[in-house]
Formats: sequence, structure tokens, C-alpha cells
Amino acid sequence: MSTLKVDTLQHRDGTEFIFSERNKVINGDFQIAQRGISLTSTDSANNDAKYTLDRWQLFSDGNDVVDVTQETTTVPTNQLYAIALDVETANKKFGIAQKIEQKNCVDLIGNEVTLSFKAKVSSTTNLDNVKCAIIAWDGTADTLTDDMISAWGAEGTDPTLATNYTYENTPANLNLTTSYATYTTTATIDTSGAKNVVVFIWSDVTTTSAGEFLYITDVQLEKGPSNSVFERKSFGRQLADCRRYYVRWDRTGPPAVPYVQAVYLGMAQFFNSTQAIIMCYIQEPMRGVPDIAYSAADDFQVIENGNVTETSTAMAVFNDGAHTDEELSFQPMLVLTTSGATNARVGRAFVADSTDGFLALDAEL
Repeated sequence: MSTLKVDTLQHRDGTEFIFSERNKVINGDFQIAQRGISLTSTDSANNDAKYTLDRWQLFSDGNDVVDVTQETTTVPTNQLYAIALDVETANKKFGIAQKIEQKNCVDLIGNEVTLSFKAKVSSTTNLDNVKCAIIAWDGTADTLTDDMISAWGAEGTDPTLATNYTYENTPANLNLTTSYATYTTTATIDTSGAKNVVVFIWSDVTTTSAGEFLYITDVQLEKGPSNSVFERKSFGRQLADCRRYYVRWDRTGPPAVPYVQAVYLGMAQFFNSTQAIIMCYIQEPMRGVPDIAYSAADDFQVIENGNVTETSTAMAVFNDGAHTDEELSFQPMLVLTTSGATNARVGRAFVADSTDGFLALDAEL
């Protein structure tokens, strides 16, 4: 048997042929923002170790160090989005990271990989040392320590990582400018027992001023010694990938499905006189059994028996102990508790007409 090796493949017009599913990063161009397009100190949305734009976790030396927004103006040519990190608390380090599920990065372990992204700063006066890292996790697969930074250290000193995290490259100042450019780093994932891979981009200076911005987009991690053209997936594919880790129902963003001035959750059936099971409107299996967060219990209703409204007093993720975690994550179900209903009746469950009503299922790493 013969093997054909080529450096590149090209289309007839001379452009490079790029294979799909190379990029291990999800939402690398920041299209998806289920939690909101502006995340600030309101509701502590920009605290250290909080998830922000989908799949991206904020790390900072304290809380309210930067505001996070889905940027639509300061973006590269022919692109729509970037992430903008806006300094709120001066003289603190900050950055973003994505933890990659083992199923999606197992083929990287033991191999050379390349991290690439586009970035710029609003001014180089202070934001003059931005770095990036490829990090291995050698603890239990998919059970990564939430806050991966043990100590941020002095300016120019790489942050000390928490136990079981290891830098695979030697981070260096990328010398960002006020114009977008592509930056890359390469490393071999050779930490013994590595289970997961993390990409981390951060400002390593402690002399920042409020109102300075770091912009990042087109983040890609791929196998091989060099970077290729960014793999831009469709909005639908990105949203589906993100929903494996986080799904949110509210009045504004996906997967909001309006129905009689409310947001549809799914079909509900009462299994006793006070509780109903809701089959959630989810198109993709989640990574694991999700945690639940919601605005207020009485923001949720079931309309049953034609036009009888039952208002919730509590919401929870269904787990009867008889199903495996895999089964429960493949089709998460909710339990809605109400003050009184009729057993076996079927209805439709909603986030009721409320300006701030929401429900979220979270299975992030």
C-alpha cells in the first residue's frame, strides 16, 4: 500500500482546501452569547471564574476587573463578532480560557498542536504584554478545578496554575498592537496522564487603566505544527455545540420560542396533584446532568386542560435515581411544583410573561 503526502490541497481557484472539524475550540469567533451580550458587575456576571460568552470562562485577579461584551464594531474585516474585555478595575491581570471536553481533545494528547487567534488592544500604553498558553489537565477527566489560577503573580510573571494544570508551552509577550493581527503558539501535549486541554489568553500586566480594551476573536486549536485558516462554522452549528454545555430560556435570546407572550419550555404532565414533569425543548444532548438556575419560581407556568393556568412554586432537574447520568443528560427533564393540580393532566410549560424571567441548564466543565 502506498501513502501520498502533500503539504497543502488547493481548490481549482488556488485557494487552500481546509478540512472541517479541525478546530477544537467551540464559539471561537464569539457568535453565541446565551448569557447576554454585556456582562458586568450587575448580578456579578463578570466575577472571577464566571462563564461569559458561550464556552468562555473569565479569569481575573479579583471580581469586576473587566466588563465582557460581544463586540460588533471593533472587529476584523468581513467579520461580525469579537469578545471585548473592558478594564473596570485598574492594575489587575485578566484573561479568558476555554476548557475542552475529553471527547473532543483526546486525539491531541501526545501530539503537537497549534493555538491561533486574532487580537488587538485599544492602546499599547499599558496593555503591552498579552500572552497565550496551551494547558494540560491531568486530573479526573472533565472534572477540572473551576478556578485554574492559584496565584496571578507580579507583572510579566506567568500566573501560577492550580494543581493538575500544566503549561505545555512557554508563554511569551505577543506584542499586540492597535490593529488586528493573527498570533500563534505551538506545543506538544506531553504531560503524563493528561485528560483535557485548556486554551488561555490573558493580559500579564499590572499597570492597566479603566477604559482600556483587549479584543480577541477567531480562536482556534488544532493538531499540527502550524495554524490553518480559521474554521468558521455556521451559527446553527455553533449554537448546537454550545447548548451541550449551557441552555437558557428567556425573552430575548436563543432558544427563546415565543408562544402567547411567553417562552415555551416543553410539554408537561402532572404525575401527582402538585408536580409535573417537563420534557425540555432541547435539540442536543447535554454533556452531563445539568445544574439549574432560574429567576423566580412563579415566573413559570403550565397551561393544562385547555386554559387552566398552574403557577410554579419550585423548579428542579428531574432525577428519580432510576436513570443513568447519560440518560438524564441526553434528554434533561424538569420537575415543576405547584400548589395544586389534577394528576395525569398534560399541558404546556412556559417562562411566563416577565421581562427578566429566565431558566438555565448548566453542564459546563
